Amino acid sequence: MARRRQRPNEIPALWSRIVASAAMAAPVGWAAGRVSGAGPLPVATGAGAVAGLMGFRPQKVALGPVFGAATGRLLARIDPDMPPAIVAATTVTAYRIVSAAVFRDAQLSLLAEGARAQDLPFIVPLESRTRYVGTDYVRALAGVLGGTYERDSADAGIVASLDELAGPEFDPTTVDPAVREFYEHTTRFRLDIVPEWRQWVRPGYLLYRTVVARPLGQANVPMNQREALRGVHSRIDTIDRDGDGVADVRGWIRSFADTEAPIYVGIYTTYRHEDRGYVSVGFPLPSATFTATLLPRGRPGGGLILSSKSDLAHPGHYLAYIDPTTRDMTALAVKGFAEELHVHTEGGALRAEHAFWVFGLPFLVLHYRIRRKAGAGT
Repeated sequence: MARRRQRPNEIPALWSRIVASAAMAAPVGWAAGRVSGAGPLPVATGAGAVAGLMGFRPQKVALGPVFGAATGRLLARIDPDMPPAIVAATTVTAYRIVSAAVFRDAQLSLLAEGARAQDLPFIVPLESRTRYVGTDYVRALAGVLGGTYERDSADAGIVASLDELAGPEFDPTTVDPAVREFYEHTTRFRLDIVPEWRQWVRPGYLLYRTVVARPLGQANVPMNQREALRGVHSRIDTIDRDGDGVADVRGWIRSFADTEAPIYVGIYTTYRHEDRGYVSVGFPLPSATFTATLLPRGRPGGGLILSSKSDLAHPGHYLAYIDPTTRDMTALAVKGFAEELHVHTEGGALRAEHAFWVFGLPFLVLHYRIRRKAGAGT
């Protein structure tokens, strides 16, 4: 019924997703009861915990087992011998209803199906053709797109000119010359990272890094200061597709200096929409891309802020699958993720703070010390 009523670019209705969750929980609860002989309390607690984990949001993860235990006690009073399948299905149904009522803001939503790249200018439509991204991604991309590939361009920036970002919230003429130089000539500078993780996210990030980031060769942020002291090698690889001597693709690659293991591999682009300039950073994934589209704002003292926090339509984070044959995209808006980057001068030195939030909770700040390389730009 839900599929028949579903419209293009919509996910199935909430009621059908709740029913589907209950249907999946019932045989799992039956199996748990069959194997362990557990009563309503442990079965409901386990069902609530799993339902909370499936919600990803930290608040939902914490609520799951607590809600499950409370439901299990109630069901045990009603019938101590209630079948585990009914216990699990009832717990998940009740949890999903309460969760939908409490957490009303959708953190992940379907944005488009079968969309063309020109229809979604805030998404960088460049994916990885292999399961491993790694520091040679731009070289491989040049083989797909064509053009002249240059590794570690001598004097390249992550943007061609800050003037491309002019808009109502940002006047490029007010930017400190050192900040402008960093963006337009990034390879003249050396970066050191000091990560500041919130304690609550560390266990989850360690699991993510082991299972996802390292095997993927992407988004492998240092866990602590000891790892950061290994040093960061920063370079920009470029592709000139039309032979005019101007880079058409700019890939900023950051890796650990001692092993060249990738930290970030990002494709930096700019575009204009309704008299505003935006920065879109695409992080390639296998057959997909994760894009951060950021709105520039001025910062007092000549600094620059790039932020995904905005009421405008374009800033935000997007996960898109790219069809290898048609190049059409199926895109999700990841509203539960946010970031803000401040680049400024402090005591004559360049500094940057890159803050991240998930589901409204701050979880990481990357502090950058930016120093000019010897003889660069002089």
